[in-house]
Amino acid sequence: MTSPNSAGATPPEVPKPPLTMLTRIALATFGIIAGLTLIGALIVGFTLIMAYPNLPSLDSLTDYRPKIPLRIFSADNVLLGEFGEERRNVVRIKDIPDVMKKAVLAIEDDRFYEHGGVDYLGIARAALHNVMGGAKQGASTITQQVARNFFLSSEQTLKRKLYEIMLAWKIEQSLSKDQILEVYMNQIYLGQRAYGFSSAAQIYFGKKLSQLSVAEAAMLAGLPKAPSAYNPVVNPKRAKARQQYILQRMHQLGYITDAQYTQAQGEELKTKTNSNEFGVHAEYVSEMARQLVYEQFKEDAYTRGLNVFTTVTKTDQDAAYLALRRGVMDYERHHTDHGTEGYMDIPTVKEEAEDAIETELADHPDSDDIVAAVVLDASPKSVHAVLSSGEEITITGAGLGFATNLLSDKAPPNRRVKRGAIIRVIQEDRAWNITQMPEVASAFVSANTDDGSIRALVGGFDFNLNKFNHVTQAWRQPGSSFKPFIYSASLEKGLSPSTIINDAPISFDAGQTGGQAWEPKNYDGKYEGPMTMRKGLTKSKNMISIRILHKIGAKYGQEYTTRFGFDADKNPPYLTLALGAGAVTPLQMAGAYAVFANGGYKVNPYLISKITDAEGKVLSQVSPDKVGDPANRVIDERNAFLMDSMLKDVVRFGTATKALSLKRTDLAGKTGTTNDSVDAWFAGYQPKIVGIAWIGFDQPKSLGSRETGGGVALPIWINYMQKVLKDVPIEERVVPEGLTQAGSDYYYAENPPGAGVRNLGLGDRAPTEEEKAKDEVKNELF
Repeated sequence: MTSPNSAGATPPEVPKPPLTMLTRIALATFGIIAGLTLIGALIVGFTLIMAYPNLPSLDSLTDYRPKIPLRIFSADNVLLGEFGEERRNVVRIKDIPDVMKKAVLAIEDDRFYEHGGVDYLGIARAALHNVMGGAKQGASTITQQVARNFFLSSEQTLKRKLYEIMLAWKIEQSLSKDQILEVYMNQIYLGQRAYGFSSAAQIYFGKKLSQLSVAEAAMLAGLPKAPSAYNPVVNPKRAKARQQYILQRMHQLGYITDAQYTQAQGEELKTKTNSNEFGVHAEYVSEMARQLVYEQFKEDAYTRGLNVFTTVTKTDQDAAYLALRRGVMDYERHHTDHGTEGYMDIPTVKEEAEDAIETELADHPDSDDIVAAVVLDASPKSVHAVLSSGEEITITGAGLGFATNLLSDKAPPNRRVKRGAIIRVIQEDRAWNITQMPEVASAFVSANTDDGSIRALVGGFDFNLNKFNHVTQAWRQPGSSFKPFIYSASLEKGLSPSTIINDAPISFDAGQTGGQAWEPKNYDGKYEGPMTMRKGLTKSKNMISIRILHKIGAKYGQEYTTRFGFDADKNPPYLTLALGAGAVTPLQMAGAYAVFANGGYKVNPYLISKITDAEGKVLSQVSPDKVGDPANRVIDERNAFLMDSMLKDVVRFGTATKALSLKRTDLAGKTGTTNDSVDAWFAGYQPKIVGIAWIGFDQPKSLGSRETGGGVALPIWINYMQKVLKDVPIEERVVPEGLTQAGSDYYYAENPPGAGVRNLGLGDRAPTEEEKAKDEVKNELF
């Protein structure tokens, strides 16, 4: 008999306890969820498989051609201006500084070089963070952002997110990591119409991308998330906070050292807030170039990445801009103040006052160094004011000079400087001075005399306040600055610099003038009797010019002046033409005076030397008229020499002697002042450079009874030439063939002394002393 426990016996089965109802429900629920998940995964997978081949082509990425703005450059390759909806400067990845790339990666996608387009670890980390109640985080990679920016809308839907993920995968398969990062850093919008970090570096800091510091790179890296919210110009506090966080991330990731981190944290950033974004005040040049390019390329001009190279140089443009502003402000100091620019009520609560002042001053933009301020309190001895930056300043002593009358209790209420008044101030030698924005208009242009290339062009005091280009658009009476062209015409009719002409009163009836009877006067009402034609130009005698034109004929004079580029219809053939009663532009005057400077050749002033596309291919290039080409000769070389010698006498002995301060013997030119001092000119040159300065009001009115071209326009010309002629050697003119010398003067060989026209008007009666005393009326057409 065997025992039940003997070896080989099978133990009895132990019955399993039955599943509880709760366990069964849990298992069923899990099965359902797993099934649904599997079904969902299959559906999503099927959807992805079906949708992937239908994703948009990546041609816009693989053949990346972004909208690149029209750019204007100086002759020495300095950026003067940009025009286009998107301001972008495409930079290759190898040229993007490492610190800029690391700043972007630190805040946008520090695992960029590790994931395949979608950062699953980042998604999990962001989801966990969001579930735990922290500030909401996103997990889009740089590749996903590129996909979104190029191909998708910004709508927040599951469908859009799925497409974004699929596109990210596709992009990663088609482009290298560096290519993706290059596209991102050139395409992303960063505020202020800036697309890409290179453009943003210029707009926010006025620097090239390669010149950015760690702190500046971190500031720009904070912009992609919300360009308006983190704009360092508009929201400096918020931008600073994000910059500090990015610096912290860069430090944590080992992108920067402890020393770099400490230095960057404390670095004070200077963002560009002034109206000029390019470091050179060439706004009129840029706008003029834009208009010329638009005529040729139309709307494509703003997206093709055209590069326009002008003929101006930074040195010349800076010198012209500063000379014009200095001349205009010198004029303003000697004339009636305009009063304050307005008034505001300053709240008593400090915070409210700061906000109100900031809002008010936003309507009074700065004009370079002439800034707006709100007066906090004022007395005849001091003015306490605040600037838009929040800086409070105190003005005393000589700084109050401009507003002395406005600080008096007797000043009109609507002009008085008092609490709440908006004034203009300027800092000179660390001291603040009250000033005012000028109402007078102005222009300056200079050009090379050998081919007409424009070296500098300033169409007004401030482009942002008045975009009217007075160099090209202002048709004004040239006054006595037009006389040399009449003198030049007379040399072809037998007159010479030694011809004796009577400086005595003359009158003409209506038949002679084409209108009413005319009795012209000299500017000072004085007459000196017979004098040489040379002396007549030196002293700018109106009677001499009129007698010359009367002799050669007004019609001939009109036709002759067209050789210099003047419009016949703007300068009618009347005797008043001798006094510059027609209309010219400063640019025309530059081309005209260049003829005297270069020996008789007409060169047309031009601004654009060449235009290239984004790759540097030349699309158009100018072939200017040049000196030496017989086809461009418009006056005899001898004529130009004689005119040059007479215009040099104007500088040596006449109305332009202020120019002797330049200590050069190769300067020539002519002042011009019109009726009632409405227009003031100086047109002059050195053999290689011609310059024209003009001042007047847009709505013509007198500049002041004592103002002349030699007083207000000539100083602008002098200050410009002082800079640009600093290292230019003095150039003496060679006497051309066909001239003979007798005494101190030269004559055409065919009209030696004793031949030609020897004198004019010597038979006219000289004025009596009584007539001289009564004649105090200034020349109405000078």
